[in-house]
Amino acid sequence: MTNPDLFRDALSSARFSAVHFESRDAYAIGEEEEDGYARFLAGGEPDVDPNGDYWRPWVERVRDAVGRGVVMRRARIISEPVSDYIRFEHALTAANIAAGEQVRWLPRRLTAGIAVSAIDFWLFDDDVVILNHFDGNGDWRTVQNKELTTDPAVVKLCKESFEAVWSRAVPHAEYKLA
Repeated sequence: MTNPDLFRDALSSARFSAVHFESRDAYAIGEEEEDGYARFLAGGEPDVDPNGDYWRPWVERVRDAVGRGVVMRRARIISEPVSDYIRFEHALTAANIAAGEQVRWLPRRLTAGIAVSAIDFWLFDDDVVILNHFDGNGDWRTVQNKELTTDPAVVKLCKESFEAVWSRAVPHAEYKLA
């Protein structure tokens, strides 16, 4: 599989679960910066229309998965006070929710005592992990930005890490930006 196909194929094959773990306070992924982040920083409203051109491909994928019975959850570890990027991401989350994802936020100070992955990841059906590799600026690494593994030790760590974060995290509707 080529890198862009990893996520699409894993989500299309998911039978019951797809969870996303995010731990960075900023990302610099090209299309986000170009499409909305700069506008948001300038005081504009982010595009959260789930039927709009920007969100439609994602929303269709999520709705397809959820329609097959896949539960999609996203947990974000964040520093407080939050970064501008997290404010942007928080605003965009309305589209994730509309698509069918469940999203929770965990302030970094509340992670003491739990082991968490140092790498963002997707975990599918408790047996396939896609590790997301970013550079120091939060952009995809130019070489192998995604890595698929079924290594039982990595899968176990990712599952335990996600569940520990999820159990402490605040549902999106209840989390107030600090």
